[in-house]
Amino acid sequence: MTTVLETTLDTTVAAGDGALIAVPAGGRLRIVDLHGNQAVDTLLYDAHDLDNRYSAFDTIREQRAVFLTTGSRLLSTRLDELAVITGDTCGRHDTIGGACSQESNVIRYGEATRHQHACRQTFLRYGAQAGIGQRHLGHNLNFFMNVPVDPGGNLTFADGLSARGKYVELTASRDLLVLISNCPQLNNPCNGWNPTPVQLLGWWR
Repeated sequence: MTTVLETTLDTTVAAGDGALIAVPAGGRLRIVDLHGNQAVDTLLYDAHDLDNRYSAFDTIREQRAVFLTTGSRLLSTRLDELAVITGDTCGRHDTIGGACSQESNVIRYGEATRHQHACRQTFLRYGAQAGIGQRHLGHNLNFFMNVPVDPGGNLTFADGLSARGKYVELTASRDLLVLISNCPQLNNPCNGWNPTPVQLLGWWR
């Protein structure tokens, strides 16, 4: 018999804003790109041990895949499985492009961007609720973001592959904290030059 869970979470994250979501083991979290071409920077933590957090290096190496999609296992710095991508209507997500910060904006786009809001600030603001500080910020996932990598290992921030209503869904393999920054970046095409809201839906007991 199939058990149908009622929706536990249904919220909208405004462009440039963030969220911290506790997802229990077995819970499903869906991120919906409401308008298309919106990058959603995401960090995952073992809810009971913040030092056991998402690792892009280990996830890529163990699965021999640079891009993430349905079936990708999201591993921690200790090689624990934090979550699995169990639904994906976009088809490709980045985990090597990193999150924007005021410092990286200045280096890439010039001094005029120094005071623009960036994902790193959002991570720190929402992460503080759970004791997540600067030392806990590491590799992140960039859901819906298109970062092609050429044979020489060079990467670019390209126009997104996502569209209105596309979604990615994670199933938690253990109790998780999911820290989200709905990217405010205006200086490259990762958000189609126009950051927009996303919806978070969750199902768990």
